[in-house]
Amino acid sequence: MKLTFLGTGTSTGVPSIACDCETCLSEDLRDKRLRVSILIEHAGKTILVDTSSDFRQQALRANIRRLDAVLITHCHVDHVFGLDDIRPLNFRYGAMPVFANEIAWVDLRRIFKYIFEPTHFGGGLPQLIPHTVVHDSPFCIGDIEITPLEVIHGKLPVVAYRFNDFAYATDLKTIPQESMDGLRDLDVLVLDCVRLKPHSTHLNLDEALEIIADLKPKRAYLTHLNHDILYERDSLLLPPNVEFAWDGLVVE
Repeated sequence: MKLTFLGTGTSTGVPSIACDCETCLSEDLRDKRLRVSILIEHAGKTILVDTSSDFRQQALRANIRRLDAVLITHCHVDHVFGLDDIRPLNFRYGAMPVFANEIAWVDLRRIFKYIFEPTHFGGGLPQLIPHTVVHDSPFCIGDIEITPLEVIHGKLPVVAYRFNDFAYATDLKTIPQESMDGLRDLDVLVLDCVRLKPHSTHLNLDEALEIIADLKPKRAYLTHLNHDILYERDSLLLPPNVEFAWDGLVVE
């Protein structure tokens, strides 16, 4: 399995508009963070998790030629506002299977009403095949078994996804015990970590490291990073099996 981090930034991206902090002014490319998204390639299948606000830029940079499915974690702007940019892939390959929980589908149908209740066709519309995921009910895309697991982002249920022995859990503050049990025995865990100091709806560094110490994955990568985190400086705070993810990082 090949994992590519398309974006590792928080909702504003890094650098943040009108900010002159050390991270936003950093010349280290690992401090340049588009909105959060990943690409998974395995056994001839390619899966995108979240159509971030920066999806077009990410797809061009990563040379994405085909997608077999899109998985949505939740319906916040930074995670779904690139949905319209799947149209070029529709032109080549037809309708796109999209997976999300029922809460996200309610919001997707509201936000992208023009897709689901079209009143005009100028410019074309994204072609979707909707699938609703249910907590702890596995499904398969090719040889990849995918298990949706519920995590809590403030008060909002968000879907974490487990792919065989890899799991992706972004935008969360708490993980119910049942989902913690579903995240054990991992080779790789990607986990939310928005900043160093506490946050009301996201994990901070100490909270993320506490969860990693409990779950004991072989390797862990922290994502959804804001400009509070400076890559080179703050990497010194991490244990040996944990890294801050960065845009373009590829993990086999």
